[in-house]
Amino acid sequence: MKATVQQQQLAHGVSTVSRAVTSRSSLAVLSNILIKTDNGRLRLSATNLELGISAWIGAKVEEEGAITVPSRTFVDLVSNLPNEEVTLIVDERTQSLNVKCGTLNTDIKGISAEEFPPMPSPDLEDAITLNVENFKEQIQQVAFAASTDDARPNLTGVQMMFEGNKLEMAATDGYRISIAKTEMAQKVPQDFKALVPARALSELSRIAVDNNDALMMAFPSGRGQVIFHTRDAELVSQLIEGTFPNYAAIIPPSFKTRTVLSTAQLLKACKQTEIIAREGSYIARFDIQPEAEGDRGSMLEISAHSEQTGSSEVVVDASIDGVPLLISFNIKLFREALEVIKSPNVIFETNAAHTLGMLHGVGDEKFVHIIMPINTAR
Repeated sequence: MKATVQQQQLAHGVSTVSRAVTSRSSLAVLSNILIKTDNGRLRLSATNLELGISAWIGAKVEEEGAITVPSRTFVDLVSNLPNEEVTLIVDERTQSLNVKCGTLNTDIKGISAEEFPPMPSPDLEDAITLNVENFKEQIQQVAFAASTDDARPNLTGVQMMFEGNKLEMAATDGYRISIAKTEMAQKVPQDFKALVPARALSELSRIAVDNNDALMMAFPSGRGQVIFHTRDAELVSQLIEGTFPNYAAIIPPSFKTRTVLSTAQLLKACKQTEIIAREGSYIARFDIQPEAEGDRGSMLEISAHSEQTGSSEVVVDASIDGVPLLISFNIKLFREALEVIKSPNVIFETNAAHTLGMLHGVGDEKFVHIIMPINTAR
């Protein structure tokens, strides 16, 4: 192989795929990045067998070929090259990659590309076309709520439910549930569900940076995989086996108290309270007062107490319909939910101190966040 590429493009491609590299495998080749010529471009790929990422970059290809090289070495080298043309030459006899750029001339020992796990080629004929901007927003709204505990693998995923031209995504860690809906430009031939690792979707949102690019999603039959394909990148992920919780069954049909607040003011109050609450298991009390004393009118008071740090109270003006309520939540989880709400005002709905609360933006019917209360009874 002999190819010439621009340093900036090479650095971007290498950075993109290196996030799929594993350093914990007994297979040395899984710590490597595959470099391969592909129809006049250069294809970079990495995989940990559960997640695989490929990126294509423009190149002047003089000789076809392929090799794998250690990811850490290659990433560090490429990121420190000058912004000039980079020439890559593979010596098949020694299985090494020669890198030339400016005054630098480096040889990196590699492993034959034949030892690299095959990356699947998606059949895009039956693929689902997604709007990049809408899909990335859905990922942002739900992926953060997924569990990171591998002991409960079904909670580390995001459930994608396709019904006609509607896509509903949901994630939960057992303490909160994020649900985001959107309409697609096309209908799926048959309704179905898939449980996709949240990490894979988070990586996809980083890869699909061009909102004008077409994003294709395919579920190859019988392989237990999902493949996301764009013009210059591709991500393949194993699906998660298991049952996702029936979250619809726990959402109350109605709420007794409805609190409307400024999203920015409530978020600021949560951040202020979290400074104290983080020293005390992030517990914060929400005192919902439809008719506060004096001339203040209705308001929400958020407070936290820590034996180590001190105490804090902050008041947020609100429009409240319903009964007064004192309820406690994990302020960190509450703040994270507010950070993905784009509406200027937010609705916070509650029933009782021991039942869940629900957050959603005013005028936004496509996103809701359920958060479980904390029992502070002594």
